[in-house]
Amino acid sequence: MKRSIARFIYTKVLGWRYSVTVPDYDKCIICAAPHTSNWDFIIGKLFYSALGRKTFFLMKSEWFFFPLGMLLRRMGGIPVKRDKRTSLVEQMVDRIRATDKISIAITPEGTRSPNPEWKKGFYYMAHLAGIPIVLIGIDYVKKTIYADKAMMPSGNVDDDIRYMKQYFKQYTGRHPWKYAV
Repeated sequence: MKRSIARFIYTKVLGWRYSVTVPDYDKCIICAAPHTSNWDFIIGKLFYSALGRKTFFLMKSEWFFFPLGMLLRRMGGIPVKRDKRTSLVEQMVDRIRATDKISIAITPEGTRSPNPEWKKGFYYMAHLAGIPIVLIGIDYVKKTIYADKAMMPSGNVDDDIRYMKQYFKQYTGRHPWKYAV
């Protein structure tokens, strides 16, 4: 029911399409880019729900106020306190290892403003947990989300991030001037 409603809104109401060739991994980190608008979250959640898949996502804790926080948690939101120096990577790796099925969506820029210096926590989570990173490209020009590439982190973070940035250059965000690789 939820899947068919999400698919109807995503494809019929909003007019979006998707191209998915990666398998539905039991555990993965989803790296979604470009992230230039709050609409990316809505479009992305509808896309993943239309596939019948559940995903968790990290979001700054400031968004988790009452009553919005209850809704975000129910949707899979995990609040991140950016003002504290806690080992979020270790906490997430423990969470990944403790469950049989989990997908965590991350926007590597960490902001909707141009940021060529990507956050690397998502990479270390995948590497330490030994799970793949699924690259999901959001293209507003084609109104299509692509999930056609997955990779295992090699351990060479700089080369792997450079590869991902190159991959995402083919996609156009809602506000292209806010995306920098």
